[in-house]
Amino acid sequence: MEFLGYRRPDGKAGVRNKVLILPASICASDTAGIVAQQVEGTVTFHNQNGCSQVPSDMQLTMDVMAGMAANPNVYGTVVISLGCETCQMDLVTEEIRKRTNKPLERFVIQENHGTITTVEKASRAARAMVAEASMQQRIPIPVSELVVATECGGSDQTSGLVSNPLIGEMCDRLVDLGATAVLSETTEFIGAEHILARRARTPVVKDRIYDIVHRYENALKLVGEDVREGNPSPGNMAGGLTTLEEKSLGCIHKGGHRPIEEVYDYAKPMSRKGLVIMDTPGNDPSSVAGMAAGGAQLVVFSTGRGTPTGNPIVPVIKITANQDTYHCMEDNIDCDVSVLLTQPERMGEFAERLLRTVVETADGKRTKSEILGLEEMAIARVCNYV
Repeated sequence: MEFLGYRRPDGKAGVRNKVLILPASICASDTAGIVAQQVEGTVTFHNQNGCSQVPSDMQLTMDVMAGMAANPNVYGTVVISLGCETCQMDLVTEEIRKRTNKPLERFVIQENHGTITTVEKASRAARAMVAEASMQQRIPIPVSELVVATECGGSDQTSGLVSNPLIGEMCDRLVDLGATAVLSETTEFIGAEHILARRARTPVVKDRIYDIVHRYENALKLVGEDVREGNPSPGNMAGGLTTLEEKSLGCIHKGGHRPIEEVYDYAKPMSRKGLVIMDTPGNDPSSVAGMAAGGAQLVVFSTGRGTPTGNPIVPVIKITANQDTYHCMEDNIDCDVSVLLTQPERMGEFAERLLRTVVETADGKRTKSEILGLEEMAIARVCNYV
């Protein structure tokens, strides 16, 4: 099986052809936004971080920025920094160059007479890069080169009963084709981590699964908080979920049934084939951002309550098994699979349909979040600002 994608100079394959205007910090975000507004074919995001961070917190931000630039869906990147932030331009571009050799331009606001001149220069560079990107042609690429992220948000009882198991069945098919499927949301492993650990390929992977769960719980305890105080969320409870364990038992179904090959830290490059885990928050925008930074080209996202979440560089496919939610949020949800509640014997048929939807999206079919321009994202944090 193949999809039509873009071959990058670093050898990876993209399903979109974006030019990223990358703000190195919050102080450069508005300037980057102006450039993106001026140049069609570019994307950006509002980076809340990049300064006043301790080293471990800063590293998460650096990993996301470098990973976004390196993501195969990005043709090239224009980096804009203020000049005095913690995430210095040289540090950011060095991290990007460690991951990819794709086109890269850089502009420092404090060295270019301020915002107006920076916007002018960066816009010219972005326009030239978009013109170069437009010459790229889609070519047939094996499905085995796909890295498909999975996410669930705004969950209800239909998520654990139907949508997440359906995603899991689709992931099994992807893995069997030699592709990579990514299970995320560490806080939603709690109470089910032993089930995932039994599926680890090696003792090292098994230990890592327990480690990321315990690390997350302990990090919250250090500031006097308990993850169970915030999970399930009010929306989850309104949807019929009563405990974190209940939510977790539904969440892990997204990973299907294949062995777990590796566990990756947040936003780190993912290279192993098969089913892998990334240590991300349960928060949807920051979880999706971490997997995109790790190299995922697209996301399959289940929702029982409904959510508009998208991403600047990766298409997000929304599915729901709640017919009422689909009717209420048809503008945002791509696939209604509610028939499986009463016809579970059709799960295999719908898994094949979902796999075809993934391939069609990789070929260029736009998701509803893309059509609507829903691109807000977030970056995970270790601690408060300095």
